[in-house]
This record gives sequence, C-alpha cells and structure tokens, in this order.
Amino acid sequence: MMEVVQELGFFKTVEERRSVRLFDQETPFDHDLVRKCLEAAILSPNSSNLQLYQFVRVPESSPIKDKLAELCMRQKAATTARELVVVVTRRDLWKSRAAANYEYIKSATQNQPEKKKKQALSYYSNLIPKLYSKYPGWTLLKKLIAFFMGLKRPMVREVGETEVRISVHKSAALASMTFMLGMKAVGYDTCPMEGYDSKRVHKLLNLSSGSEICMIIGCGPGLPGGIYGERFRLNSEELIKSI
Repeated sequence: MMEVVQELGFFKTVEERRSVRLFDQETPFDHDLVRKCLEAAILSPNSSNLQLYQFVRVPESSPIKDKLAELCMRQKAATTARELVVVVTRRDLWKSRAAANYEYIKSATQNQPEKKKKQALSYYSNLIPKLYSKYPGWTLLKKLIAFFMGLKRPMVREVGETEVRISVHKSAALASMTFMLGMKAVGYDTCPMEGYDSKRVHKLLNLSSGSEICMIIGCGPGLPGGIYGERFRLNSEELIKSI
C-alpha cells in the first residue's frame, strides 16, 4: 500500500510541475529547502559518475541577483525569482572527478575479485582520460579509432569533442530536472531559462574558462499569473513508439 501511495505522489508532482514565470514576493520562502532539493539532485544519474556540473546559488539577498536577472533579459521568471540557480557544466574538472572515483573504487573493492577491481580502476585511469583529454588532432584520431573498431564489433561512436560536451550537458540537465521536481514536491515552483547573455553571466559569476552554462532556474512560490495557459503536449502516440 505504501508503494502505491508513493507512486501516486510522484505522478502528482510531475503533473503539477509547470514552468512558472511569476513568483510571489510576499510569501515566506525557505532557502534551506533549495539546498535540500539540490542535494537530492546530486543523486541523479550522470555520465561515468563524474558529476561534471555545479549549482551556483544566487538568492534574493545576493548583491548580484538583480544584475543576473538583468542578464536574463529581465524575464519575470528571473526578476521575481526568490532565488536563481545557475547550472554550470564543469568539463574542465574531469581529472579530479575521475581521480575521486578511482580512489573510491580502490577502497570499496578491496574484497572484490582482482579482475573486476582492475577493470573498474582501468575505466577511470585509462578510458576516461582517452575520452576527455584534449590534444591537437586527438578528436579526429578518436573518431578514426571508433570507426575502424566499429567495423568489427559494436562501438560507441560519440567520442568527438562536441559529443563529449553534449554528454556533460546531458548530465547537468538530468540533475536540473531532479531539482525542479524536488522543488515542486516541497511546494515551490521553478522556471528553467535559456534566454540569457551567457558571456556576461560567465563574467559576472567569475566562472572558470572551462565552464559553460546549461540553464538558469528561477525559484520561488509561484503565482497563478505565472502559468501562461493550459499545458499542451503532443499526443503520446507521437512520442512513444514500441517495436
């Protein structure tokens, strides 16, 4: 019975989550719940468990909140947000994140068969560096290797620099969705935004050169006027196929 209640709770949360573009300025807002939802988002699936993203929190009390809202083209979802969360990809941290996984596996697999342990360690010491390293001509070489290996057996083809970048953004987006569902589950609303001056936001937040912005999420108690009409989605038959 408990499982059924939890399942219905999940679907209700998904159904009620909307992109709300106008937030209440008077209702008390618990910023601690934002952190709780972000900590839940960290549990999201991500490529190779590298977690190549960061959440930069800009609450309403921050001296740069208004500046950041300005750089979001003064969308109401930004100007009225009680907190803005900037989702930043950190491809540049792959070495330290791979090292952290390597050390964890080394200590967590002490009682595992040696072959299995070596395979897991090799993944982070050998395969990940080959995928994420940057050298002149390296992308072309990786694509050639994938092509020729793929002639003999199934092979991952998305090994180029663009594909790696996309993969990092996928992981950040998965975490972002978990965060937004968490916010709805605790009674707050969100609005993910892509309309912003990425260059100026990058400078405002003093981000590293290897960082990119995945999205900026406005948070707060939503107002009815912040939902622009009934939800529209294509018929599920258009989107879900069975073979």
